Amino acid sequence: MRILVIAAHPNIEQSRVNKRWLAELHGYPDQITVQELYKAYPDYVINAENEQDLIARHDRIVFQFPIQWYSMPALLKQWLDSVFTTSWLFGAGGKAVAGKELILAMSIGGDESSYQSGGMIGYTISELIRPFQAFANQIGMTFLPHYKFYGAVKAMDDQIENSASHYLKHISSPDLNPMIVRKRMLDEMSKASSNPL
Repeated sequence: MRILVIAAHPNIEQSRVNKRWLAELHGYPDQITVQELYKAYPDYVINAENEQDLIARHDRIVFQFPIQWYSMPALLKQWLDSVFTTSWLFGAGGKAVAGKELILAMSIGGDESSYQSGGMIGYTISELIRPFQAFANQIGMTFLPHYKFYGAVKAMDDQIENSASHYLKHISSPDLNPMIVRKRMLDEMSKASSNPL
């Protein structure tokens, strides 16, 4: 499985969580390609064709970003609008990203109790990221379980360190895709039924 991480942090050098996550990913260049949007496009002029080619070469796409104002950073939104064009998605063959997987990996400044019904924000992260799920569904991608890290602002170093290894494990896991898990279970059941005791 080829993994592409689209990292969008507007101030990565000041980040503790996203910066550590990227350091973890850079240790696996044969399995994971990292595209840091704010380094690649400091002028916000996106080369859509290059980005489309990059996406085409990967099976699983990860959007890594800090939650900002209950959404994504501005450059990630601009990147989505520039790269995922109707002509590319639905033109010649019409299946540019169909079957590819999408994962969100988010750092969240506030604590988890704020992001729930009755909390300070009043909405869960799952509710706030629904537009990403609708986006994935519309273009034929499989929306997989997201990875999130709460309390990024006050996190201790050991918590950030642990989150980096968990993040890598999460985005690399074939078990995130329920269709793959289902197929493996059916194969095992079929094998067991064809080999009775």
